[in-house]
Amino acid sequence: MSNDKLDVLRTELDEVNLKLLETINERARLVQEIGKVKSTQGVNRFDPVRERSMLDHIAANNKGPFETSTLQHLFKQIFKASLELQEEDNSKALLVSRKKHPENTVVDLKGVMMGDGQQRLVMGPCAVESYEQVLTVAKALKERGIKLLRGGAFKPRTSPYDFQGLGLEGLKILKQVADELDMVVISEIVNPSDIETAVEYLDVIQIGARNMQNFELLKAAGAVDKPVLLKRGLSATIQEFIHAAEYIVAKGNSNLMLCERGIRTYETATRNTLDISAVPILKQETHLPVLVDVTHSTGRRDLLLPTAKAALAIGADAVMAEVHPDPAVALSDSAQQMDIPQFNKFIDDLQASGLYKA
Repeated sequence: MSNDKLDVLRTELDEVNLKLLETINERARLVQEIGKVKSTQGVNRFDPVRERSMLDHIAANNKGPFETSTLQHLFKQIFKASLELQEEDNSKALLVSRKKHPENTVVDLKGVMMGDGQQRLVMGPCAVESYEQVLTVAKALKERGIKLLRGGAFKPRTSPYDFQGLGLEGLKILKQVADELDMVVISEIVNPSDIETAVEYLDVIQIGARNMQNFELLKAAGAVDKPVLLKRGLSATIQEFIHAAEYIVAKGNSNLMLCERGIRTYETATRNTLDISAVPILKQETHLPVLVDVTHSTGRRDLLLPTAKAALAIGADAVMAEVHPDPAVALSDSAQQMDIPQFNKFIDDLQASGLYKA
């Protein structure tokens, strides 16, 4: 074959490539339009019956030289990319998406700004047990410049025989201590019907890992004018976590914070596995503040400091950890809570590392 003939064929091939490129992009535009229509109709993006019909249509019209199986494989890749394109369009529409809202959301917690660039600590007992217990911990926190007080009044537990919390009485204790010491109180609510009562006592409503996909609770929290801290579910993907957050913001409450608290894996050395990479991913994908709970992710006192350092180093807006006056007699999760001297050493070591400034 002469060089002239080869050059002509290569030119024709380049022209076909450009036609293919134009056709594939035109198909992509049609897919985007179909995705918009499906979204308005509430129809699932993936339709296996439709995909099979298209593959059969391709097989019936294939005249070679490619084998039908080869062409079907190529088109399956195009179908997959098209579905991802529709998902990308959906992410742009999410209210929690950074594509929708490029600026960081800063949540005002009674004058303590979460998400403003200053990293903070959220600490307190796992469960509210008494006024004296909460007051003791709160005073220790206040002395170290920490105003964000956490404590469980309602405790969803794996076993029905474990301590379930003091309920409303626990909320009252938290509010009393917070009022006396001018602190911000955060506590978990597990029932949508309790939200209305909770707003009278809490500064931040926490929705725990086991309730991340309690959609009625998410909607109830989204309908009130109170900051919300949403924890990632035990086995939730980041996408599922983001969509759970969308339930809250879609109801009108944009004062939302996310919390990575470890996910369930096959590992048994820790209570859960801290997905530290979730922090930058969530901060890239959303505009919301991101916290890390080092207590529930590890379940071990000896791992609280290194994981807190990791969380702060990777850009978390705050670290959560648990403190109890006497963990040995705590009514829940005694192995993972620090006592007051351990808490003070924890703060000293964090400050010495240069990663935390009170």
